[in-house]
Amino acid sequence: MSTGDGQKPPGRSLKQRVKSASGRRISSARWLERQLNDPYVSGARAEGWRSRAAYKLIQLDAKHHLLKPGGRVLDLGAAPGGWTQVAVQKVGPKGVVVGVDLQAMDPINGAVLVQGDANDADVVRRLRSELGGPADAVISDMANSATGHRMTDHIRTMMLAEQGFRIAEQLLAPGGCFVAKVLRGGAEDELLTGLKRAFRKVIHVKPEASRQDSREIYVVALGFRGSPEGS
Repeated sequence: MSTGDGQKPPGRSLKQRVKSASGRRISSARWLERQLNDPYVSGARAEGWRSRAAYKLIQLDAKHHLLKPGGRVLDLGAAPGGWTQVAVQKVGPKGVVVGVDLQAMDPINGAVLVQGDANDADVVRRLRSELGGPADAVISDMANSATGHRMTDHIRTMMLAEQGFRIAEQLLAPGGCFVAKVLRGGAEDELLTGLKRAFRKVIHVKPEASRQDSREIYVVALGFRGSPEGS
């Protein structure tokens, strides 16, 4: 994996075009062409990241200093592991990184991987135990598969962000941060109100590595005020 600042992928290759062939839909050919010409896809392969999404976290961290050496980090919806890899590199050998996902994941050196539903109380207890203390950062790149129906996709993505926020409230240390994927238009009023109550600063960010035609953006909440009374 990259040992530099990692914000930019290594050099771009010449643009490649993919012809639609018999049995391959035009939309599939366009997707393949975009993958072949995406510098973050080729960069991830060259630098050893499990997904191009690693660059999104690298860029968010460079701007907002989310991941600190020696910190404890919880990665929600961690598969395939790109964000977990970045977190391991950023916190270093004295830090703790725990990734959780419904899917099984190949091991990542320096991280503890938990297969399960982070909304389950037993899984939350295990995550707390594996972290060994309150988390300094709870990060989430969780997303459902797109249905193509704009409102359905928005509702599903917001539900995941809200679930991530509820978990963060239980596991974050005072002063900690929370990052979650939302869709263009930002966090809805109810979620945004809750985040502003719980954190000192809440902003929306679209990292450069997010495709410009994508509706995804990220809500970044900084300075956790502490767990709600009685939680």
